[in-house]
Amino acid sequence: MCSRKCFRMPTLIICGVVLTIVLVCITGITLTNSINISNIVKLREKVASDSAAANGGHQAAQTRAALVEQQYSTLQTHHLSKSDLNYISAATHPKNLQRLLAAQPTAPQPTQQPNKIVIEIGLRGSSVGHTDDNLNVMPLPHMLQAAQALIEEGNVDSISLPAAAALKATTTTTRATTTTTTTTTTTAAPPISIADHNPAVIEFDRREHVKQTSKTTPLLLIGGIGFVIVLVAITGVTLINNINLSNIIRLNEKVASDSVSANDNQIKELNYVNNHPKNLQQSPQQSQQLNDTLNAESGEARSLEQIRQEMSSLHSDVNVAEPKLSAVISQSHAPKAQTLDEAPALPFGFVSHTNGSASASASNLIDYSKRAQIVKMMEHAWHNYKLYAWGKNELRPLSQRPHSGSIFGSYDLGATIVDGLDTLYIMGLEKEYKEGRDWIERKFSLDNISAELSVFETNIRFVGGMLTLYAFTGDPLYKEKAQHIADKLLPAFQTPTGIPYALVNTKTGVAKNYGWASGGSSILSEFGTLHLEFAYLSDITGNPLYRERVQTIRQVLKEMEKPKGLYPNFLNPKTGKWGQLHMSLGALGDSYYEYLLKAWLQSGQTDEEAREMYDEAMLAIIDKMVRTSPNGLTYVSDLKFDRLEHKMDHLACFSGGLFALGAATRQSEHTDKYMEVGKGITNTCHESYIRAPTQLGPEAFRFSDAAEARALRSQEKYYILRPETFESYFVLWRLTHDQKYRDWGWDAVQALEKYCRTPHGYCGLRNVYQQDPQKDDVQQSFFLAETLKYLYLLFSDDSVLPLDEWVFNTEAHPLPIKGANIYYRQAPAAQPASNVS
Repeated sequence: MCSRKCFRMPTLIICGVVLTIVLVCITGITLTNSINISNIVKLREKVASDSAAANGGHQAAQTRAALVEQQYSTLQTHHLSKSDLNYISAATHPKNLQRLLAAQPTAPQPTQQPNKIVIEIGLRGSSVGHTDDNLNVMPLPHMLQAAQALIEEGNVDSISLPAAAALKATTTTTRATTTTTTTTTTTAAPPISIADHNPAVIEFDRREHVKQTSKTTPLLLIGGIGFVIVLVAITGVTLINNINLSNIIRLNEKVASDSVSANDNQIKELNYVNNHPKNLQQSPQQSQQLNDTLNAESGEARSLEQIRQEMSSLHSDVNVAEPKLSAVISQSHAPKAQTLDEAPALPFGFVSHTNGSASASASNLIDYSKRAQIVKMMEHAWHNYKLYAWGKNELRPLSQRPHSGSIFGSYDLGATIVDGLDTLYIMGLEKEYKEGRDWIERKFSLDNISAELSVFETNIRFVGGMLTLYAFTGDPLYKEKAQHIADKLLPAFQTPTGIPYALVNTKTGVAKNYGWASGGSSILSEFGTLHLEFAYLSDITGNPLYRERVQTIRQVLKEMEKPKGLYPNFLNPKTGKWGQLHMSLGALGDSYYEYLLKAWLQSGQTDEEAREMYDEAMLAIIDKMVRTSPNGLTYVSDLKFDRLEHKMDHLACFSGGLFALGAATRQSEHTDKYMEVGKGITNTCHESYIRAPTQLGPEAFRFSDAAEARALRSQEKYYILRPETFESYFVLWRLTHDQKYRDWGWDAVQALEKYCRTPHGYCGLRNVYQQDPQKDDVQQSFFLAETLKYLYLLFSDDSVLPLDEWVFNTEAHPLPIKGANIYYRQAPAAQPASNVS
């Protein structure tokens, strides 16, 4: 009775497992192709593992089936079906004992052998007394012969044939008196007839039909399941092909869209060139020459010397005279400042407000082809950041994932977005700018960030970036975000001296200094680089608190005694005493001196205290730290305990522009010296670039008898996309219009493209002195904020962010000059002070 179930269940289980595995495989492949193709390998490994486990279970089922078949092998040899057998593991079956005693009441009972099989043949299909004439029964002799053979083999202890009433008259009259020995005794058994042992009338023909059907059914079932599997597989493959085809179509549409966009931008650029006020007076020959320059990329490549000759020809044709330094940056012709309600937003791609003075000095032409290349670099860096690290702080181009080891950690602060957004605005990349603004509006907040952030870095990148965007657009979103960030930094100012700590937890307000910083000291370049942002924030919000905080810092520094007129890099915020006597215009000191000059410029040249402190500090540095190498290279050395190290940081290369800007903004007995030192330092930094095979400068370089302007230690040979040298190129180009600064900048652009560009962004180099340097796999946020911005401005017209209307913070975020720029957007009335102290 169990033949069909017993045979079908293992087959159904196995087929079900196989079908499940196939469906999981097809589903997994379909999902991974539609989501991310990079996960296919991992998913296949998982599927392979599942398949192996399933195969193992299949083998175990087969083993169990083999053991069962082996137990029935003896019975099958003698033509007894499994459906006719019901065995138990004891030799004392009640029915066997009962019938044996009834047949042989006086015979001694033989000892049953343990673990032998007792077989009972069950008869089914009809009730007692069945009289069907067509009944086909198995001949009794055959049945008895099979039973006797089983007993002789020793595996069966006894066979029970139950007694029954007579079947038919014809059968009764032919009953035989056949006897058989069912045990090992010599006592003869009573006669047994077929009617006695077939009360249910076995229908053996029907049994054979059932057997054939039970064999055919699994084959049909397996065939049906196989057909379903093939159908599902075909459906899955078709779905995968459709998804891939859809992705290919979308990719082609994107490529076509980008191509159209690029053509549109080129057309807009060309129209802008032809309609620029300074080009309206050009002769047809000059216009054709300029168009040839714009179309250079689509034609054959030109050498650098050819480009230089073309630019020189353009300059000579318009008879450009080098402007006087005192006329470049002047407040005397500044327009009247307007309130924020009167000032419109600056147009994309042409951030300027040109007055008479600026128009007279902005006499050079834009180098459109080179500037267009800088825009392409910005697009490449931004789009890959958006693709692989959107909302995170920085990108790892080689790994194609976010950089979690940045100074802002793994928190989703969007440092690259905030830092690079004003560069997008200046370059006219409106679509990308709107993407960034939308992210800031929806996602940016420090409320739930429990992290120790650098007060300095957060200020120059986040507060500075937001303030610039507010000045550009007048969008109150940026002012609110800038104030939100500054308020999170204010707890760091709660010290006995008012000198802020370096780190602050923006959620708890707990602040501290770096453990390595000279006995828990604060760092000069960090607490001294807050003035521009906090002073401007007070003016646009009407809250004087921010200006008061930075003014306290300045008063502390002004009143302190300075060793030989120099500022050490470390100051204890609790005691108000200097730490280690280490002075530097590079790391740990640099931007403090920058903000002294620029605070004076930002105030409309009314903050005389800042200018005086700048002049005093610069003169002391020139006297004690600026030196000239035997081959005539000017450099500014670090000074430790009155001993010059004859080492200059790449960070100090900004000082070339700083000295030159100081010379250009005030005529005095120090003007010429400032300009001489500024040009000399810029030239030395350029030498550090061209003396490296990569044409990019190291992190620090030394001066000795063995080498000049070269890094000598392995930890000084890296380049991390720093902007300081290009900043000096830009400032000196604006002040002198000397073509060499543009040439040097273009050489650097080519080096960046050759060595730092990757298919997914830009990386720094681990050793600039190797022919094939290893990349560091980090695209710094300041590469977009500073490096590309200064290079773009280097090849732009002077009327784009003129230096008499804008001052750049140390992260290259331009802030408007008070009284000289209509975009200063000063608050019309004072607001209540913040309750954050």
